[in-house]
Amino acid sequence: MDSWVRFSAQSQAKERLFRAAQYACTLLGYTFQKSGASPDLVAKIKQLEAHMSLGRKLFRLGSSADALEAAKRGVHLSDSVLRLCITVAHLNRAMYFACDNVLWAGKAGLVRKLDQDKWSQRSFRYYLFALIMNLSRDVYELSLLMERELRGPKGSSVCSSPVSESREAASGSGLGLPALPQRLRAQLLLLATVLRCNPPLLLDLLKNTCDLFIPLDRLGLYRTNPGFVGACGLASSLMSILTITYPWLKLKP
Repeated sequence: MDSWVRFSAQSQAKERLFRAAQYACTLLGYTFQKSGASPDLVAKIKQLEAHMSLGRKLFRLGSSADALEAAKRGVHLSDSVLRLCITVAHLNRAMYFACDNVLWAGKAGLVRKLDQDKWSQRSFRYYLFALIMNLSRDVYELSLLMERELRGPKGSSVCSSPVSESREAASGSGLGLPALPQRLRAQLLLLATVLRCNPPLLLDLLKNTCDLFIPLDRLGLYRTNPGFVGACGLASSLMSILTITYPWLKLKP
């Protein structure tokens, strides 16, 4: 199991690159189609997108083992909310990868008469629930950090004191905020301060938010368009590549 997890980690960067290329093709195809480009060009871009998608599925073979190992580590977390969110998210990721492996087998011709639409919908349901749990974890950590900043002694934060800044903003110190109620203005400034001081949390929150629109669109829960889905997928892929290139940007645990 450990050797397979190490192998899977090595292929993660390549999978992220293929994912970025896939969603870039989605965005380009939609843009060219709307601008009246030749049907042949649009068809070639869509074909390239399909090849990238199939290549990603190949890189994700066996990723369920990695997700299960992460779920086992999450069980031992002391915080009960983090333990629930992280463990359930990884379990759903494991099921998503398992469905994705079945889809790859069907597209590669290894499994005949496979209902690919059914398995695709099933995989996106697991993916959606994993993202919801990840976002719940982000919101929980954000609320803990905001509460810690408010209750901590003055000068104890690594950032400038958000409490004093919030009071200045509430008294109209000209920070460019619109005319908002004093409490709301202070909360918004505190939120911005906490996120500015915690780049891993900010990056994870943005990445999960971008990813959320993909299964929502594929499941028909919130229809957008291929261009928007492509832009969201490309943005989240680039943020994932950042966390691989600079490990300190990855949210832990």
